[in-house]
Amino acid sequence: MNKESNEKLDKIIAEARRNSELREKSYREQALKMYPWICGRCGREFNRQNLTELTVHHKNHDHDYNPPDGSNWELLCIYCHDNEHSRYKDHIIGGESTSTESRSAATHNPFADLKAMLDKNK
Repeated sequence: MNKESNEKLDKIIAEARRNSELREKSYREQALKMYPWICGRCGREFNRQNLTELTVHHKNHDHDYNPPDGSNWELLCIYCHDNEHSRYKDHIIGGESTSTESRSAATHNPFADLKAMLDKNK
């Protein structure tokens, strides 16, 4: 190999190492080291072969908020992650709360006359 080829190769290797270090510092890599490789919603387990299907979800939906303790992250499979974002979009568009606290209590009692109906059938 000539000197020019060696310099190109050294440059490529240095860039690959730099990219690897950047990925290592990324929130995805941090989350994968911090949490077990299990979807936080459906419980599906992951291994190295299918790890690309496990994503990092930002709980507050702010991708720029990445505290080092991982408190804004949860690991979700691609299906649950997609569902979570769809639900969030529906919430934003509809303006409705996704919590059950704001829903009113049921006023209908389907068992109100149950005793009378049972006595009638005796």
